[in-house]
Amino acid sequence: MNLQLRILYGAFVVAIIFIASYNFIAVTDETSHFSKIDRLFSAVDNYTSPGAAIAVIKDGKTIYSRGYGMANLEYDIPITSSSIFHVASVSKQFTAFAVTMLADQGKLSLNDDVRKYVSEVPDLGETITIRHLIHHTSGLRDQWELLAMAGWRLDDVITTEHILKMLENQQELNFKPGEEYLYSNMGYTLLAEIVERVSGQSFTDWTQEHIFEPLGMDDTHFHNDHRHIVPGRAYSYQPVSDNGFQKSVLNYANVGATSLFTTVNDLAKWVKNFDDISVGNERIISQMHRQGRLNNGEQISYAYALQVNDYRGTSAVGHSGADAGYRSFVGRFPEHDFAVIVLSNLSTMSPQRIGYQIADIIIGDNLKSVEPRIESEKRRRGEIDVSVIDAYVGKYKMERGVIISLTREDDRLFMQTPGITKVELIPKNEEVFFSNDIDLEITFESDKGAKADHLMVNRGGSTVMALRIDGNKPTTEELQQYTGKYYSEELGTFYTIRLRDDELIAMHRRHSDIELTPIINNRFSGNQWWFRTVKFIKDDNDAVEGFRLTGGRVRDIWFEKREY
Repeated sequence: MNLQLRILYGAFVVAIIFIASYNFIAVTDETSHFSKIDRLFSAVDNYTSPGAAIAVIKDGKTIYSRGYGMANLEYDIPITSSSIFHVASVSKQFTAFAVTMLADQGKLSLNDDVRKYVSEVPDLGETITIRHLIHHTSGLRDQWELLAMAGWRLDDVITTEHILKMLENQQELNFKPGEEYLYSNMGYTLLAEIVERVSGQSFTDWTQEHIFEPLGMDDTHFHNDHRHIVPGRAYSYQPVSDNGFQKSVLNYANVGATSLFTTVNDLAKWVKNFDDISVGNERIISQMHRQGRLNNGEQISYAYALQVNDYRGTSAVGHSGADAGYRSFVGRFPEHDFAVIVLSNLSTMSPQRIGYQIADIIIGDNLKSVEPRIESEKRRRGEIDVSVIDAYVGKYKMERGVIISLTREDDRLFMQTPGITKVELIPKNEEVFFSNDIDLEITFESDKGAKADHLMVNRGGSTVMALRIDGNKPTTEELQQYTGKYYSEELGTFYTIRLRDDELIAMHRRHSDIELTPIINNRFSGNQWWFRTVKFIKDDNDAVEGFRLTGGRVRDIWFEKREY
């Protein structure tokens, strides 16, 4: 076959595969809805971009499914509704379901101490129950941040054995079990391990036998071996500056918190099981939707790896996931017998946002109109001492380098950020302030002392931290006291703190150098997601003993100062 014929033949094959990616239906009034859905993916619906697969389920039937973009850019393989994706944290609902099934069979209790089954969990002076793991209220530090702090890259081969060894050396919790909700992947790795030790089967085999095979999820498995060849899988990508893409490598060999490989067609069978039960029973399905409670009685939105929220006046139940370049979302709207599944292999895609847009298209006429988040009546000003405002005045740096400036004018507090008009922050109480001009709430926090060392910005339901930047930069002599070598028994690793051009740098042999920006009171901000804040600790003689390292889901890992 000559070159021109080969090119024509290749184009014909690709076209046929793309046609096969559609789940054709009879032309109805709903067809216009599907055209609107297609437009949501117009930027990736081509031969040169990673993309996504979707399934839309209404009244127990899949009414639309198809793929957009490419599953493999090296071999020009398009995404179809049968393409297999790694779905990251969407995996957790299957882990919660497995544990709940075993509890329903009387093989374990959700109130059991985790150490009854997994001896590698150290005795940290508190009882951690299976229920704590399910609701992310255990206080256990997150495995990914611990590994990153210890010098691991997330594209290393990471096994369950590696994670358990890391856990075994932990000496502290983030908080007392049940006191807070803080997402921890470690908890779901332990849940999968409990299933293995109770059942005597590998988690992969148990879920295959008791969940996937009975539901006919033939293209689904928990991926516990990074070397396992998976025909039809979509590979993971992230964009690069020249408008192209590069691989986003994932070598996980651990299960429970992640590593489910599946398709939108198989996940459609899973969501249908919540209404037309063939695996499990009504008790288990009801339990899956039971939201957690903290020790103080407060109910959280997180149930059994299902987020239970309100969306435009209706219940929305779902979970999202993100690992490497994979992004995923499975959302159900039980009151409307509707569900949507979006799986992507492009790191910049937001399946959850798109999932809600699809819900707006299909069932939006039955939902409440979107109302402004700002309350119609201006919220009232709380009475606080003016000295409290003085404690909050200053500059704060957010994760991506955005600087928030807080100033006092007369007895009022104002906020200014680049490109945004200055707005007044009105006190709700001494710690919480809000704006009547934009949907914004700020909570000030500090350990001790008059000045707040950081604040939490809540806008549109999303919360981010901003750290105070001390206006008085430490001198070279003051910075010099922090230099040295620091070791963590919990992580089994060293960091070296050095001065470079009058700036502190944290160095690890497996990571790029980390810039440390002064905040306040011996605190510094790092420029890595797992190295956010460093608080140096001094003894009674004002000599540095070590530092406490905090990320997003790991708090206060201790590093002791060692001699060079």
